[in-house]
Amino acid sequence: MDYTQQNLIFKLKKSLRYLRLYGLSRTRVKIKGQYHTKKIYDELPTPLAVDNHPGTVGLIGCGNYAYSNIAYYLSRNFGNVIRACMDSDANRAASLYENYNLAYYTTDADDIFSDDNIDTIYIASNHASHAEYAIAALERNKHVHIEKPHVVHPDQLDRLIQAMTSSSGRVLSVGYNRPHSKIGKLIKKHLHDQDGAMMLNWFVAGHELEPNHWYFHENEGGRVLGNLCHWIDFCYQMVDDERRYPIVVNPTRSEKSDCDIAITYTFGDGSIAAITFSAKGHTFEGVREFFSAHRGNVLISMSDFKNLVVEIVDKKIRVNPMFRDHGHETTLCSSYKLSQSISEGEATDCSADYVQEIGELFLATRTALETSTTISLARSNR
Repeated sequence: MDYTQQNLIFKLKKSLRYLRLYGLSRTRVKIKGQYHTKKIYDELPTPLAVDNHPGTVGLIGCGNYAYSNIAYYLSRNFGNVIRACMDSDANRAASLYENYNLAYYTTDADDIFSDDNIDTIYIASNHASHAEYAIAALERNKHVHIEKPHVVHPDQLDRLIQAMTSSSGRVLSVGYNRPHSKIGKLIKKHLHDQDGAMMLNWFVAGHELEPNHWYFHENEGGRVLGNLCHWIDFCYQMVDDERRYPIVVNPTRSEKSDCDIAITYTFGDGSIAAITFSAKGHTFEGVREFFSAHRGNVLISMSDFKNLVVEIVDKKIRVNPMFRDHGHETTLCSSYKLSQSISEGEATDCSADYVQEIGELFLATRTALETSTTISLARSNR
């Protein structure tokens, strides 16, 4: 739904709801982000030659997420650290450049890769290009943060792993942020305090997308790799590493293979995770997420990363942060801290094993749903 085209009453209601969910600053940048993606210049601004710009970050992809999350959180926490941005749409690149006081903008990614002042690259372009840009950045000796998904094809996964293992001292992190949110970390802690197999369940109500949306273009990965990857990753990270494999992927679908679907995973220790993804119409508060889990003596329920209830026998713990937090700020800022060696902090850099395993699980899920077949994954040789 294009919120900018709705009537004034709708816009006011939306703004007031977001103020309650996210606070003034986040609501403001979310609204600005909607108009940023539509901005068309009569005459594109001429980038200023700023040789002494303090930024060391290059941003590839200047859509709404880059504008209202990556640029917003990096600027808020570290100041003017983004030096340059690139997008195939010059208007979007110029808009982000102007609003965040960058040194320059470009439509050529090689300008970013060849800039010796840039040591860290955040990638938020179209999905099929994520791995390609990440590989190029690693080969140019840059640190890399990739937004989801990190790959959309097995060949990309192989080449990304090769680039990671060939690069020396470079940090690569990926934007699967939910386990790094405050609530996500609490869920993991309480589950890991217990023993035995787990039952994990997600119900997700996502946005309906038009049939010609770019998510559905050939080679872009569809909604399994574009959306479902978040909840697949969350379940994968909840299961103890040494107890994960083999993983059996069992799909349930009707006409569509990547929306209005259910998928279950049976892990090596007997844990079962179920994800139901519904995309019918539009939800007023954005994507809605409902999670429940049971392990040992702990029973957990969570809604929208805003309300968490943990029951441990006779104890009941309620966590209700003031604002909804999906972990974006923690993940994005941690990547910057790691690349700049500011502190070890909340380490979210990714091992080659993790990048490979979660990539294989995403790709197997898509194949299982497309072919309506059950797939069993063994751990790759480490």
